[in-house]
Amino acid sequence: MPTTLEQVTKEAMDLPPRQKLALAEFLLESAEAAADPEAEAAWDSEIRDRIRAIDEGRVAGVPYEEVMRLAEERLVP
Repeated sequence: MPTTLEQVTKEAMDLPPRQKLALAEFLLESAEAAADPEAEAAWDSEIRDRIRAIDEGRVAGVPYEEVMRLAEERLVP
């Protein structure tokens, strides 16, 4: 019996926060294979612009630990 998107989504929502993040990362990485070349070029440009902004001191980065803490706070019911 095939699994529906609704069933998979429900099971994914029942995962612990770290496993949800790992699943999200896996899905995003797998989607990159089908990425639009124009979108990919736009993202490359955006990434370069953001790195330049950090290097020039126009913006400040957020520590990884803080990002993960905030993400977990949003994912925990």
